[in-house]
Amino acid sequence: MQGNVTLLDPAQLPDRFESVEALEEFLARPSQALIDDLAQVEGDIMILGVAGKMGPTLARLAKNAAPHKRVIGVARFSDAAVRQRLEAWGIETIAANLLDRAAIEALPRVPNIIFAAGHKFGAKDNQALTWAMNTHVPALVADTFRESRIVGFSTGNIYPLTPVGRQGASEKTPPAPLGEYAQSCIGRERMFEYFSGLHGTPGRIFRLNYAIDMRYGVLYDIASKVHRGETVDVTMGHVNVIWQGDANAQVLRCLRHCTVPATPVNCTGPETLSVRWLVEEFAARLGVKAQVSGQEAATALLSDTTLAGKLFGYPLVPLGAMLDWVADWVRREQPAHGKPTKFEVRDGAF
Repeated sequence: MQGNVTLLDPAQLPDRFESVEALEEFLARPSQALIDDLAQVEGDIMILGVAGKMGPTLARLAKNAAPHKRVIGVARFSDAAVRQRLEAWGIETIAANLLDRAAIEALPRVPNIIFAAGHKFGAKDNQALTWAMNTHVPALVADTFRESRIVGFSTGNIYPLTPVGRQGASEKTPPAPLGEYAQSCIGRERMFEYFSGLHGTPGRIFRLNYAIDMRYGVLYDIASKVHRGETVDVTMGHVNVIWQGDANAQVLRCLRHCTVPATPVNCTGPETLSVRWLVEEFAARLGVKAQVSGQEAATALLSDTTLAGKLFGYPLVPLGAMLDWVADWVRREQPAHGKPTKFEVRDGAF
């Protein structure tokens, strides 16, 4: 405990999560390292796009780690319940459409910005909106908040598929985005990079792939199919994953590790996981027969996290705990976000 906040202790992990409330409380437990890093970062924090999958627990984690800072969450808040939860956790909220230049210019000038807005799910069905959200909005934000530190979410999807059995793509690997979603995300990165260099704005580009929550993520996708007795295609045969709480902690800690111009840092787990092995692990935990189809391709979407390991250390929540938790959650048919990762996609069409 620190004050009224329970610290994340990797030696004292729960066996399961009885409810969404228990899960979200755990996701918002800060590590001492996060508390220490945010103590070195001056000023309040504003999270743009706070109503997404990771945003609410990200904001709550920030408030728990730095209770004396204002944490402001900005979104359209089409779901009023999300806004109510955030405010109950002590987070200020502002309803705004980030596609509206005037709405962005009306936001308070806060020293630290986390850009968590974007468009992926259904991207192939509305390419114009995908580009507007992923490239136009970041340009508006980067120009408007030129006096702030800006950490912007990006994705490992901007990398080429790399050979399994070698180190995955590093921050020095040239981007080779497949499909318009990944291309628009390179556009987002370039906007932050350009305005960071133009205005001298410190920043980081946070290339995340496959954060894990009980309600979504690669492990949830695979476990759900196994639980339903469905066949899992293993052509995209290998993945990296990271606990969402660890990913949220790393993006906040990036505020202490900004550069001019903004530069990327990969975020995912250090292990390269076999999808076939994951199917077998979940089948064993769920007491059903493993069913797979296809043959593992020689390449996969994999990231090298050497830099993140140097900056932040290894993720605190281990893979074995995530497997147990997800299997238990799926077995009990607990709530889900209904947003598949589409990790098996190899052509970039999301």
